[in-house]
Amino acid sequence: MGTLTASLDASTIDLLGVLAYGELTAFERLAADAQYAPTVSDKAALATMAVAEFHHFTRLRDALIEGGVDPEQAMAPFVESLNAFHEATPPNDWLEGLIKAYVGDGLATDFYREVAELIPDEKVRTLVREVLADTGQAEFAVAKVTGAIAEDPAVAGRLALWGRRLVGEAIIEAQRVAVERDALTELLVGDGDLAGVARLLTRLMDNHTKRMAALGMQS
Repeated sequence: MGTLTASLDASTIDLLGVLAYGELTAFERLAADAQYAPTVSDKAALATMAVAEFHHFTRLRDALIEGGVDPEQAMAPFVESLNAFHEATPPNDWLEGLIKAYVGDGLATDFYREVAELIPDEKVRTLVREVLADTGQAEFAVAKVTGAIAEDPAVAGRLALWGRRLVGEAIIEAQRVAVERDALTELLVGDGDLAGVARLLTRLMDNHTKRMAALGMQS
């Protein structure tokens, strides 16, 4: 990928900043969750995903630096809100951790991907698409969760409730991030297209429904 524009606008800085901190925390969580994995191969799979997330973080960090922006300052406005989301949704076990990575992070990824498409810089859009690409979490989570439900159908109800809680918290987080940052708010509704925002939320919920269906659950 080529060098990004030397001067990044406020909305681009905010998007890269929130994504960079999100990828850094994803790395931390996947690495931590590996200790609860039931098998060595599961531990290795999560470790591999964690490494991929850290690589995404370094690409976003480097993009900010190339744009003349201090990465720590770009990430700082989002530390409290993202930390609050994770503090409000600690998984109780291995399966809940997988669903959090698949459902909760999936909805956040969808939101930021939608925001990125509004950024005028094509190189930025390409970078965001690449760092938000699935690194194997979806297939891995679906296989493990559906396998666990097949062995013990009783866990399905608990996990479905957990998935619903996650999507609620993830939507709150996305709204908080957008509303608290003027540049992102203007990017989303700069032309006053509130109907467009409503359609965006509908697409997010449609994707959530599909993810839950892949797990054999209702959203």
